[in-house]
Amino acid sequence: VNPQAKLICTISLLLGTTITLSSNHWVLAWTGLEINTLAILPLIAKSHHPRSIEAATKYFLTQAAASALILFSSMTNAWHTGQWDITQLTCPTSCLILTTAIAMKLGLVPFHFWFPEVLQGCSLTTGLLLSTAMKLPPITLFYMTSQSLNHAPMVTMAILSAALGGWMGLNQTQTRKILAFSSISHLGWMSIILIYNPKLAMLNFYLYVLITAAVFLTLNSIKTLNLSTLMTTWAKTPALSAMLMLTLLSLAGLPPLTGFLPKWLIIQELTKQDMASAAVIMALLSLLSLFFYLRLAYCATITLPPHTTNHMKQWRTNKPVSPLVATLVTMSIILLPISPTILT
Repeated sequence: VNPQAKLICTISLLLGTTITLSSNHWVLAWTGLEINTLAILPLIAKSHHPRSIEAATKYFLTQAAASALILFSSMTNAWHTGQWDITQLTCPTSCLILTTAIAMKLGLVPFHFWFPEVLQGCSLTTGLLLSTAMKLPPITLFYMTSQSLNHAPMVTMAILSAALGGWMGLNQTQTRKILAFSSISHLGWMSIILIYNPKLAMLNFYLYVLITAAVFLTLNSIKTLNLSTLMTTWAKTPALSAMLMLTLLSLAGLPPLTGFLPKWLIIQELTKQDMASAAVIMALLSLLSLFFYLRLAYCATITLPPHTTNHMKQWRTNKPVSPLVATLVTMSIILLPISPTILT
């Protein structure tokens, strides 16, 4: 993609996200989502590889269907109540359609099938955008309508997402697919708490974005797309591999790393809401995803490759690591001590 086109796409992404975040009217929010979808498509399809074209097509079809459902839900609500205000979603049918539409936009189970495929078909930087920035507008719409949402479908989708996100990631060897399933299971954690404490869901989202950005950018700087390449990185960049291991463990939610903070607060809040059984189920399901994070961490730091590696050795390609990666990695490891300030 030439620089001008990339600049236009980036500005459009910022514009679309800003429109959705600042709108109070359903049609404006929908417009922002559409601008976002159209702006990311060239970035997904930029390599002209059949797989990336397929990923762009899948992404376009699912997002178009979800956008149509959002428009349909807001029209149904306006038909019943005469309101186009996002926060005044009172018609039960509209709430159900909207929950389905946003779950489809985010990739929550059972509307998750497109997400790993799309992520596998694009580059790591575009994958980072899809996993973080593109999830902000739909999550914000969930946040604004959280008072109206139906509890049963949200909790069901959340538990299914945590289960399938962990279970389907177990057998993967491609780092992008593993990160896609990791994203699905994290979305499960956000969805289960969204209806009880929306601010906590947003905190979880921000910390997830921080840690995922650190992982994606680290993988991008060591040019790693699968586990067999990850095994050879320790010899080239030991410090970066060690940091990657800690960041992955933070993404898994192990104390004393940053990623433990949202899990701890969510389990605490669920217990306060008399949902101890849901809290136990979510905690046990996080063991599934912990397994594949541990495997990634193990491959990055402990394993040594066989003497005849089956990929091209990259000699003298160790570029200096950008300050952004260093900052993100540091924050995704040491932010747990700020928890008292969040709790008060």
